[in-house]
Amino acid sequence: MSHATTERTLKRHERRTAEEHDEAEHDGDHDTEHVESGRTECPECGSTSVVQEQGERCCGECGLVVEDDLVDRGPEWRAFDSQERNQKSRVGAPTTHTMHDKGLTTDISWKNKDAYGQFLSTKKRNQMNRLRKWHDRLRTVDNAERNLRFALSEIDRMASALGVPKSVREVASVIYRRALSEDLIRGRSIEGVATATLYAACRQEGIPRSLDEVTEVARIDRREIARTYRHVSQNLGLELKPADPKQYVPRFCSDLDLSEEVQTKANEIIDVTAGNGLLSGKSPTGYAAAAIYAASLLCNEKRTQNDIASVAQVTEVTIRNRYQEQIKEMNIVA
Repeated sequence: MSHATTERTLKRHERRTAEEHDEAEHDGDHDTEHVESGRTECPECGSTSVVQEQGERCCGECGLVVEDDLVDRGPEWRAFDSQERNQKSRVGAPTTHTMHDKGLTTDISWKNKDAYGQFLSTKKRNQMNRLRKWHDRLRTVDNAERNLRFALSEIDRMASALGVPKSVREVASVIYRRALSEDLIRGRSIEGVATATLYAACRQEGIPRSLDEVTEVARIDRREIARTYRHVSQNLGLELKPADPKQYVPRFCSDLDLSEEVQTKANEIIDVTAGNGLLSGKSPTGYAAAAIYAASLLCNEKRTQNDIASVAQVTEVTIRNRYQEQIKEMNIVA
């Protein structure tokens, strides 16, 4: 056989081998695509009886394991509508109304460390300080955002001082956003509206905080808070029920170190006397303080009017007047 004939034979053999290899790869890809895309037909026997259990998909006819090591990347809970899905979902950015940007932006850390925990050089620290300053400025692009940012910081400061839960801060922030969007801030101080919305949120959430307590942590006087509170609640149509004196009883009794018996008796006095219309037009804190004073006498755990007045932030005269009215209504001999 000549050299040319041998070379042609080798080339034909190489082409045939390459074609067979390509055909095998194509068949393999087809099988893989068949398994990955459909997963309802067995690639071995063609049966559509493919069952899934314990992380594997097997053919019900020939027993071939079509796919194994399955990972369920879906949630472990079920939801039947979008509202339920949003409530159960635990992923996504933790949005909050207590921040002007709802917590969707990022901050440049003040730790001045790199990704490896090493302190930055002086040059880098100065650069980060400049970037941090500009980043902070760009987060509030107009007066409305600056207004909102300052107001929400005031709400957070006062809420922390009052010791109210996070839910109250959220509600107060939502109320302030509504007031801002409806232009109720015009002509009034930011501090006044922020304080009024916090007081409204306490009332709405049933958290016992009196107007005097809110005034103590605010930077404006009581009269302006009350006036702004009426303005905001009326224009926003907030449905706020009158404060219940019984909401103040547990906290006052705890501060006075009184027993559960006194607390129960004070609630009983409030229920009976308020049910007869005695509460109408009275301060809920003064009413609760008088009931606690009466209950402490009846349970032999006497506390002075001065002690109770200090805790409830009312005058001793108020306690005496409400006390006399309550024991008369209860037919209790003093």
